[in-house]
Amino acid sequence: MSANDGQRTFTLDLYCNLMSFKKPFRAVPITLGRHYRAKQQQRERRSALRLLGVAAAVGAIGGAGSTALSGQGKAAITAFMKPIAVQAGIMREREPQSGDFWSGCDDARAAGTAPIYSAEPGYRKEMDGDGDGVACEPYR
Repeated sequence: MSANDGQRTFTLDLYCNLMSFKKPFRAVPITLGRHYRAKQQQRERRSALRLLGVAAAVGAIGGAGSTALSGQGKAAITAFMKPIAVQAGIMREREPQSGDFWSGCDDARAAGTAPIYSAEPGYRKEMDGDGDGVACEPYR
């Protein structure tokens, strides 16, 4: 192999590249359509609103938690939330007390002590329709 063989190979490669009809790759910026841009902006807005909502929820939970650490704060939160919990059926308006006696479930509901559990004062088997230990259960 002579020194000219390497030079000929290089010259041949250069000639083939020059005579090639292929166009070289050029990156061309793509312009997005109006519809796609509008959808993208809508997604970005939703994402920002979701982030703000999460931040507000975390702030509210943190604020309520810090308020609940004090005795007065806990009482204030309970006073605020009790009517909401009673309305939702999560909590009773009044806990049963010793000496409570009602002629029926309508009276117990009117007093705000329904449902009455078997270990609580005021429970009677006559008021427990299905015998499961809970008298004056809510209507479902």
